[in-house]
Amino acid sequence: MYSTVEDAVNIIKPNSNVFIQTAAAAPQQLINAMTARAHELHDVAIYQMHTEGNAPYADPGYEGIFNVNCFFIGANLRKAVQEGRAQYIPVFLSEIPDLFRKKVIELDYALIHVSPPDAHGYCSLGVSVDIAPAALETAKHIIAQVNPNMPRTHGNGFIHMSRIEKMVEVNDAIPEIEIEEPDETTNKIANHVAGIVENGATLQMGIGSIPNAVLTMLKDHRKLGIHTEMFSDGVIDLIENGVITGEMKKKHPHKIVSSFMLGTERLYKYVDDNPLIEMLDIAYVNDTHIIRQNPNVTAINSAVEVDLTGQVCADSIGNKMYSGVGGQMDFMRGASLSEGGKPIIAMPSTTAKGVSKIVNFLKPGAGVVTTRAHVHYIITEYGIAYLHGKNLKERAASLIKIAHPLHRERLEEDAFSYFRKNKQLL
Repeated sequence: MYSTVEDAVNIIKPNSNVFIQTAAAAPQQLINAMTARAHELHDVAIYQMHTEGNAPYADPGYEGIFNVNCFFIGANLRKAVQEGRAQYIPVFLSEIPDLFRKKVIELDYALIHVSPPDAHGYCSLGVSVDIAPAALETAKHIIAQVNPNMPRTHGNGFIHMSRIEKMVEVNDAIPEIEIEEPDETTNKIANHVAGIVENGATLQMGIGSIPNAVLTMLKDHRKLGIHTEMFSDGVIDLIENGVITGEMKKKHPHKIVSSFMLGTERLYKYVDDNPLIEMLDIAYVNDTHIIRQNPNVTAINSAVEVDLTGQVCADSIGNKMYSGVGGQMDFMRGASLSEGGKPIIAMPSTTAKGVSKIVNFLKPGAGVVTTRAHVHYIITEYGIAYLHGKNLKERAASLIKIAHPLHRERLEEDAFSYFRKNKQLL
C-alpha cells in the first residue's frame, strides 16, 4: 500500500503542473524528494498558497526546472518572488478553486499531507482544506504523505485512499508558530477593535499579534461566532469559557467555520476529531453571499499603508510584492453587506522604523487591495476613523487624527496643498 518517498515522487514528469498543499500541511518530505529529482526534471510549474517549512524548489539554481507560482506569498518565498525566481498570481482567495475547476490552470499532480485512513478508508486534509478540494477534484495524480500527527478535522476535507496513487508514511510534527506577547501599541489597537465588537457578532480574523490581542479582550463578550478563512490558538480559551457559542449565526450555527489553521500543538490537538470545528472549501467560506448571511460580521484585517482617501495597500511595499490579496476583500465586502457588519482595517500608525502607515499617496507601484469605496473602519493605536459615507476631505481629516502625532503636521500640510491645488479647501 505504502511506497518510499523517492518512489512516490518518481511519477512526476517534466512539463507538468504540481499543486502543493497550504501552510502547516505542506508535505515537506514530498517537497524535498521532488526537489532532489531536479536533475531529471524541467519546466515543472508549482502552484501554491503560502507554505510553512522550506521551499527548496525556489532556491537559486532551479530556475527553468521549477517555475514557482504563488497565490499568496509566504516568508519562505518572499525573497524568491522579489528576485524573480518565483511569480505571484493576484487573485481573490475565494476564486482560486475556480482556477482549477474551470481548467484555467490544469493540474497534473497534487502533493498533499493527510491523516491516516479511518476504518472506511477516508483520510483527512487536517489543518488545511482551503483550495485543496478543487486541486484533488482536478489533478490527474494524487501523492500523499500520511502522518499520524495530522489532526482529523470535520468538514469537507476528506479523501478516500483509493483516489491516492502514491502514499508515503511519515511521522513529522505539524509546523507550529510562536504566539508573541502583544506590546503596548498592539494592545491599544486591540482595545479599540474590541470596543466595537458587539455581543452576538460573527468574527473573521487571522493570525498575528493584533488578532490574538483582540481575542484576549473579548472575554466579557457573549454569543460570539466564528466564520473565518483561518484561525489560531486564540479562540480556544473563548470557546472553553463560553464566549464563543455560535448561537447567533445563520450559517452553521453552533459551529466554528474555517478553511485552514496555523498555531501550536495545543490547537492541533484541540481540533482533532472535534465536531465543533468545520473545515470547508475556501470557495464557500470566503463567498460574500455566505458571509453576509451571518449577523454583525466583524472582519479584522491589516494593511501595509492607507492613503488619505482610504485606499488600502495590503500586498506590497511599493512595487515590491510582499504577501497577497488573500481573503481581505472577500471578508471586507462580506462584512459590509452583513446586517450590522463591521469591516475593519487595524494597523499600527507607523512601521517598526517609524515611517507613517497613513500616507498622502501610496508608494509608486503599490497595490490597492481594498478600494476607497469598500473601506469602512481604519483603526490605529490613536483611535478609530470611520470613513464610510464621508467625502475625500472628511476622510483625510479623520485619518490624520489617528496618524502618529509626529506625522500629523506633515500630513495636514500635504493634504492642504493637494486640496488647494484641486480647488478644494481642507
